Amino acid sequence: MAVEATGQFTGLYHVLGGLISPMDGIGPADLQIESLIKRITAGDVNEVIFALNPTMEGDTTNFYISRRIQALTLPHPVILSVLARGICVGDDLEYTDEITLGRSIVDRKPIN
Repeated sequence: MAVEATGQFTGLYHVLGGLISPMDGIGPADLQIESLIKRITAGDVNEVIFALNPTMEGDTTNFYISRRIQALTLPHPVILSVLARGICVGDDLEYTDEITLGRSIVDRKPIN
């Protein structure tokens, strides 16, 4: 719903039904990853945008799925991207945590 509310995305969604979390006993087989792989191999997908929570579980799930997709033999390339992360609009740098600030520096964008 959060992505839909932005009005910035006009594509299709694929709901995984959770995140990989070994501590909670949730592995790749417990999620809707295979159905995503089938959609991609069917040839109708040009890009996969990973819109998962910026947590260790979210990053693990992003990494696992991206590796699976990269290992596929496809008739055309599929772009893999992840939502930008960083400092929120209106936040104060003084109160931004080190990880968020560091990621913001690494993922900085040029001014056009």
